[in-house]
Amino acid sequence: MDVLSDLLHRARAEHTRVHQLVQRPPWSVAFADPPALTVVAALDGPASVRFTGQPGDEPAPPASLVPPAPPVPTTRTAPTAPVLLAPGDLALIRGDAGRYVLADRPETAPQVLIRGGTKQVLDPAVAADRSLGPRTYGDGLPGATTLLHGAYEFRGAAGAHLLGLLPPVAVVPAGDGTGAALRLLAAETARREPGQEVVLDRLLDLVLALAVRARYTRPGTELPSWPAALGVPAVGEAIRLLHTEPERRWTVAELAARVGRSRTTFAAQFTRAVGEPPLAHLTAWRMVLAADLLRDTELTVSAVAHRVGYQDAFAFSTAFKRTRGLTPSAWRELHA
Repeated sequence: MDVLSDLLHRARAEHTRVHQLVQRPPWSVAFADPPALTVVAALDGPASVRFTGQPGDEPAPPASLVPPAPPVPTTRTAPTAPVLLAPGDLALIRGDAGRYVLADRPETAPQVLIRGGTKQVLDPAVAADRSLGPRTYGDGLPGATTLLHGAYEFRGAAGAHLLGLLPPVAVVPAGDGTGAALRLLAAETARREPGQEVVLDRLLDLVLALAVRARYTRPGTELPSWPAALGVPAVGEAIRLLHTEPERRWTVAELAARVGRSRTTFAAQFTRAVGEPPLAHLTAWRMVLAADLLRDTELTVSAVAHRVGYQDAFAFSTAFKRTRGLTPSAWRELHA
């Protein structure tokens, strides 16, 4: 399994929800408490995403209970201008980008508010919207736009690491390999058959995997990150080695030798492509693996330390607290 597939597998979505709106313009839906990640696609018409509040507008949980974000260089600020989607485009929206409005056009005022999983009608003119089938709402009249909206929650530290690789909004243009999956997801959304929730969960996983792959394999990716660097000669191979054998006691010199580069050239090339030095990247990945081992298994702290390349449990505990803000035991207790 390649390293991006491995991360997507570890971060597999849980408690996914998918709905579609089949509505003639003008239409507009406001989301007050977005999930960890949202996927939006306007299948046969344009749409816009407009942010109406920053993440800091809501009270934050105590800092002692919030692990630091993964050390991945990414833009955290939501766009101030509306994000426009052409027919068939797909957008990935991070929950920490803040509250947002999906609409046919940026100037369309919100007609419906979604808060806490419940729907509140803001404009009486849309009160006649009706259920058109399983997970499908709107008027369904000729000229309607079909909007797909999928909500993700993720599993553990691997899920948080995946989110850290994405900007607040990532747009994947139509034709980047997601079209067939989106059409299949739309068809399945409107069905009611045994096992439907599992089918929808896996289809959302597929759409996410295709979108992330499309984003990082497109030329001109604007930020350094390890998924984008997988195609860089020597650097990509080094990333695969670090992710495949995190328990190995790697040195920069050994990595450089394995990929056929001098130590100095390799270190500079890796840092430029990934945004952090090789051993810093290794430590960050080890802490992702360790956090989920502490949460999902009953291995002792010492055993977890050995699994991720630390011979000394004390050194592991120090590194874990430095990156996660809690000792391994406290992390396990918090996520029990």
